[in-house]
Amino acid sequence: MKDSAYAAVDTLIARYPALEVCGTDIRAAIEALVTSYRADGKLIVCGNGGSASDAEHIVGELMKGFLLPRHLGEDMLEKLHAACDASDPMTVDYFMQNLQGALPAISLPSQLAISTAFSNDQAPDLTFAQQVLGLGKPADVLLGITTSGNSANVLYAFRMAKALGLTTIALTGASGGKCVTGGYADIVIKAPDDETYKIQEYHLPIYHTLCIAVEEEFFGAE
Repeated sequence: MKDSAYAAVDTLIARYPALEVCGTDIRAAIEALVTSYRADGKLIVCGNGGSASDAEHIVGELMKGFLLPRHLGEDMLEKLHAACDASDPMTVDYFMQNLQGALPAISLPSQLAISTAFSNDQAPDLTFAQQVLGLGKPADVLLGITTSGNSANVLYAFRMAKALGLTTIALTGASGGKCVTGGYADIVIKAPDDETYKIQEYHLPIYHTLCIAVEEEFFGAE
């Protein structure tokens, strides 16, 4: 991996010294994400309430440019020329000027039709697990955000992810809850606080750092 990708963690800790205790786990999460993307995997994110909003936020940072320009390459230019009518070169130019390289990611809380249907028809606490069952592949990573570390629907999603061979990352509070005691996640990033709103305040710079590091790895200068 690029030194500049790891440097994102050093910058995070310099800004938030309390997060030094998370440094090793944040670096492990970055490595897991890079490994996944190199294998054509994707990131699946889930959480409840404010953590559901964080899931959406993460996807927004990964699926388009965040801090860096993500210009499409010559290989995509060739594919666009092959797909577009020769009489419409402006479409190719428009795409190349405006579309950005994406790091595939999906937020499970945003999938309203399947989540409400499954919650109504089956078991609400298995909704995320059902979505992981349908979407997850061995090269993927599941990031579950739970400030307590005990959210049942997130824990069940972790169990399904492990059954399918996904790498699992938990973003929690200081105790880690059952994510630690029950061994639900391969990597547990424990924000150093026990109050929900304070944990969430730490979660944002942590997941921004994950996004910055992965973007730097794939779209940064050599």
